[in-house]
Amino acid sequence: MKSTVMNTIKSKAIWFVLAFLFIGFTIANPRFISTKNLFTIARQVSMYGIAAVGMTFVILIAGIDLSAGSVITLVNIVCAYLMVKAGFGMATAVILSVLMATLIGVLNGFFVSTIGIPAIIATFASQIIFEGAAYLISGGIPIYGFDERFKVIGQGFIGPVPVPVIIMIICFGIGSFILNKSYFGRNFYAVGGNEEAAKLSGIQVGRIKYMIYSLSGFFAGLAGIVMLSRTNSAQPTAGSGYEFDVITCVVLGGVSVAGGHGFMSNVVAGVMIIGCLTNGMILMNVSSYTQMIVKGLVLLFAVGFDCLQKRKSHY
Repeated sequence: MKSTVMNTIKSKAIWFVLAFLFIGFTIANPRFISTKNLFTIARQVSMYGIAAVGMTFVILIAGIDLSAGSVITLVNIVCAYLMVKAGFGMATAVILSVLMATLIGVLNGFFVSTIGIPAIIATFASQIIFEGAAYLISGGIPIYGFDERFKVIGQGFIGPVPVPVIIMIICFGIGSFILNKSYFGRNFYAVGGNEEAAKLSGIQVGRIKYMIYSLSGFFAGLAGIVMLSRTNSAQPTAGSGYEFDVITCVVLGGVSVAGGHGFMSNVVAGVMIIGCLTNGMILMNVSSYTQMIVKGLVLLFAVGFDCLQKRKSHY
């Protein structure tokens, strides 16, 4: 009984960290806990949260997707280009852009699964390629001048709740359903836990990897659409560095970099912690360079803690 309680506390420890941050930043600046600021935090992290759903799947199989930031950027540029310069309707441009992001995920799956290139190399190459493609399409110049209705996706509200937050919640719900209620989710854990054993048990590991990288591309593309709508301008550097924040959110949420372990609910807490850290440090007038150091230390701590836990489990 005692062991069960301790395991439950350990599995939910990330939520205690989030509560501690809330208390600390509220003491430092009472404005932090205001309803307006909390909705601001949720809106700010919505892009991270949406992309983190796909990244969770990837890290669950002990993979990595460094192309997420460049996919966000390319979706920004391509969607804006289709709407402003190619004359496509808003819905068509969004669908084509997200489809393109999904196909980039398929391409990453091909490199990793079929060709056998290590995920870190394959997705890093994709990052460079599609970042360059974004510059070529845009000419290095921002694209703007969208239909006013497009702003609803990133700037609209349903009641008091921002639309991007609702989209993020839906994405987390879909991700949680896939992991906890679907046949595929069980296979994700199996492949991440022991790929060779998964093969021997009849799981089509290659197909699972294709599916996972496709989902990562899809959710990164969706995050790119939300970002474009929120900023109302497509920048050729829009998603630069986003993959780092997204990976930090996922690992901080307890998804093991060694694969096979993690919960979507804890990733929600990881996303909110990054949002609280960023917002709280801004309210405290902490410089952007110091924020980078803090986020780097947070990622190092999260991965280090995961490695220590894995080491203990082997003894």
